[in-house]
Amino acid sequence: MQSPNELQAAIIEAIYDKKGQKIQLIDLSEIECSPAPALIICQARSSAQVSAIADNVREEVSRQLHIKPYATDGYRNAQWIIVDYGSVMLHVFQPEVREFYRLEELWSDGKSTELPDID
Repeated sequence: MQSPNELQAAIIEAIYDKKGQKIQLIDLSEIECSPAPALIICQARSSAQVSAIADNVREEVSRQLHIKPYATDGYRNAQWIIVDYGSVMLHVFQPEVREFYRLEELWSDGKSTELPDID
């Protein structure tokens, strides 16, 4: 079984591969009612890029770690796609949708780490 850190690293690498931006890792492991021990949030410039990031994460995590997500949602509109791995939930947003829902504020009790954008 892979560690949560290996899963997080594989997800983040796959996001960077598709030029995802404003990646934020939120550690919720100390919060009793959290949906997962960790959230990864990122954004993309278009619905096509949102889908491409989510697809690449699924492909790379499956290839590298041999695990598949428990669930996915949001592909129809591709404004916000969720990929649920149980120990890590990935949220891929278009910027205006991310701004509207503000998940970072909702889970502000968690330890948040912003990762640098790669150009």
